[in-house]
Amino acid sequence: MGTNPEIRDWIEEEQEIKEPRMMRVLLHNDNYTTMDFVVKILEEIFHKSPAEATAIMLSVHHNGIGVCGVYPAEVAETKVSQVHKRATQAGFPLRASTEPV
Repeated sequence: MGTNPEIRDWIEEEQEIKEPRMMRVLLHNDNYTTMDFVVKILEEIFHKSPAEATAIMLSVHHNGIGVCGVYPAEVAETKVSQVHKRATQAGFPLRASTEPV
């Protein structure tokens, strides 16, 4: 007994894997957060090497913004939350945001 072609097409459509929406995570400059703290955040939350973290921190410092990485939307939002939590705990106003890629 064969499967109805309409049902088979519907099942195939439902089984298609959709690529997750990708988001760029950004750090924003402020006049209070120390450069060392920004580097620490980049190393610990974004798993950047010391050289990569320093380069991103300098971009934040000189350009007002720096790209931490590109992640699926849920991961990006989690990383932004982690940055805000750690910054608040340390007494810094460091802000992070996401934007679509």
